[in-house]
Amino acid sequence: MGLAFLASLKRMKKIYLKLTAFLLLSSSLVVIDAHGANKELSIDEVMAIFYQRNLDLIAAQYNIGQSQADAVIASAIPNPTFSFQLSELSGNLNNGASATGCSQSPGVSCGPAEYFSFSQLLEVAGKRGLRIQSSGFATQAAESDFRDALRIFSNMVRHAYYGLLQAQKNRWLAQEITGHYQTIAKANRLRLDSGDIAESDFLRVKMEAVRAESDLDNAQAAVEQAKAHLAMILRWPEQSLTFEAKEQWPEVKDIGQNLGNGQLIAKALQQRPDLQADQLRAAQADKELELAHRLKYPDVTVTAGYARDPSNNALNSGFVGVSVPLPLFYQYKGEADKAAVNFNQSRLVAEQTELGIRTDVASALATWHSTDRIVRRFEDGLLNDAVVVRNSAELAYSRGATSVLDFIEAQRSYKNVMRDYYSALIARTNAYYDLAKAVGVEPANDKTYFSHNNLPD
Repeated sequence: MGLAFLASLKRMKKIYLKLTAFLLLSSSLVVIDAHGANKELSIDEVMAIFYQRNLDLIAAQYNIGQSQADAVIASAIPNPTFSFQLSELSGNLNNGASATGCSQSPGVSCGPAEYFSFSQLLEVAGKRGLRIQSSGFATQAAESDFRDALRIFSNMVRHAYYGLLQAQKNRWLAQEITGHYQTIAKANRLRLDSGDIAESDFLRVKMEAVRAESDLDNAQAAVEQAKAHLAMILRWPEQSLTFEAKEQWPEVKDIGQNLGNGQLIAKALQQRPDLQADQLRAAQADKELELAHRLKYPDVTVTAGYARDPSNNALNSGFVGVSVPLPLFYQYKGEADKAAVNFNQSRLVAEQTELGIRTDVASALATWHSTDRIVRRFEDGLLNDAVVVRNSAELAYSRGATSVLDFIEAQRSYKNVMRDYYSALIARTNAYYDLAKAVGVEPANDKTYFSHNNLPD
């Protein structure tokens, strides 16, 4: 399973590398177009950059390779031991030895005794099989940890991306309002010179224009901060000022948001990689506990060899032997108790993770329904009403049919409605991805585009 996972990991990297190929080949990761403007990056491009620059780091952090090496070690059979021994070393070296095969002459040496042997440890009670199963669970748990890291980090990148998009939308709104006030201020100067409006009205509008410019400065600062935050997550700080988020919103797919709490929780319990990792570790701890109990069954060492011993009746002979440690004073109770504690802790962690998943899913589902209803209220007429009121107030004020206070109030209402709408859009987008994260599914990459140009005029 480990080799298959590594192969899928390599395929994942190739996919994301292809998605970022145009960046790497066209501008060596510099995303400034020919006019010096910031390059707009889609969410897919940002995710590709994140994985291209961070995937190896994540894999190393979760020690998948080490777990696979541990599995190889656990399945290894103990190597045999070869031994050689010389004995009966003396001045006469068995002169006149009576063993069959020696010359038996008093002045003739038959040489020293020589022993050659091989020893092999034989593990009993299925200990090696239990170690293999335990290491297999550990490898699978590490792979689940890796998938869980991708789940968490991917959502973190998406939040940062849409945080930048929200800052950009607020900046666009501030630019639009500033432009409106500049146009009105120019017209008011002419009206003031002609005596059509009072100077106090002119000054009120001028003050609002200055306030709008301050809002624009703050919005621009928020954009730069959001860029820096996203670049830090991408480990791409050198490009933090050269890109912007494309105005791109996810097309809402069926990820279970129409299911009831019970059904969606059941789906999440089957799919969440963090729970799978904890359950695998509990299964590993169970095998370790069983292995600890079997340590009291001693392993057997079998020895066989050849002896050339002049002191024996026959010069050349063979021998076999068996050795077994006797657990008379210590029966590995400490190892068994320690393994039992680890098993209970592993089960408790898995139970806590399951409770957390239930809470995550219920909270994420409620947040999704709430944010979706809020966005629908805006799109069902509130946006159009805000635009109509703002435009009507401008027209009426330019003709002297309404007071400057009504005009300013209409501008402020429009700004508040639009900012609330952008916040609601971002909140719904984040809620969608948070729900997918809570359930343990990867949202589809299909996207739909939204632009402020689609708003009612």
